[in-house]
Amino acid sequence: MRQRMLFLYNPQAGTGILREKLPLVLDRFTKAGFLVTVHPTQGNGDAVETARAFGGDYDRVVCGGGDGTLNETVHGLLLGGHRTPLGYVPCGSTNDFAASLGLPRQFLKAVDAACSDGQPFACDMGCFNDRTFVYIAAFGAFTDVSYETSQGAKNLLGHLAYVLEGMSRLPTLGSYRARIEHGSEVIEDDFLFGMISNSVSVGGFPSPLGDQVELDDGLFEVLLVKTPKTPAANAALIGALLAQDLTPKQCYLFRTAELKITGLPPMAWTLDGESGGTPETAEISNKQRVVTIIR
Repeated sequence: MRQRMLFLYNPQAGTGILREKLPLVLDRFTKAGFLVTVHPTQGNGDAVETARAFGGDYDRVVCGGGDGTLNETVHGLLLGGHRTPLGYVPCGSTNDFAASLGLPRQFLKAVDAACSDGQPFACDMGCFNDRTFVYIAAFGAFTDVSYETSQGAKNLLGHLAYVLEGMSRLPTLGSYRARIEHGSEVIEDDFLFGMISNSVSVGGFPSPLGDQVELDDGLFEVLLVKTPKTPAANAALIGALLAQDLTPKQCYLFRTAELKITGLPPMAWTLDGESGGTPETAEISNKQRVVTIIR
């Protein structure tokens, strides 16, 4: 008896390869023994609602697209209380989490992996107030680059589009006052940037704590970059960021299962490259091994 698959894909993701190769993709899924229901996403939030409503009716859910499509699919599965195994065909511009999972970079190999028996991997996810994130919640400099960069530029330039958009922001970088509480420690400082992540790379660049990252250990890696106070300190920070060699004078770097961050005043957040709103306080917790991904 054939197993049933729900295939959610974003026709606009990356270079549009899923749209072009859809017949070939479906043929691979069918040859792997699945009876496939196909749903092209219709806009923001559609993958959330579809996965929530129908994810439990299938033997496997596969999502195709970028980090945002993966975020919506995971969020929908968790909202619906579904533990259906998830396959992922990464087709975005950066695909950070796919790299962390060790998924194949070659498109058809990634398709085959998503419909294979593979290695079911119970993976951690993040909770940001009442929202799910897969691998990063961030505030401050550059965090809106991914969703402010046009889809056309992403399709044409890929990861370079983010770099060029980020460079255009350098003259207008701001400072963000925030209070961070984790365990018994309280930090209050001015920050250029902050991120709470569960990934070996972010924005295509290695995580500062990449050698300690385990995707199922119940812990986040937290990086809070302090705002430089002088031109010399600013130059030193740029050099340290490029060399990926930040010092304790320049940042806070730690691991934790949960924390609370209050912006003074409230600040904008991004979750997996999509807008996360501007909450007064962000309560962030790690949900250990709640989604099973085939890799």
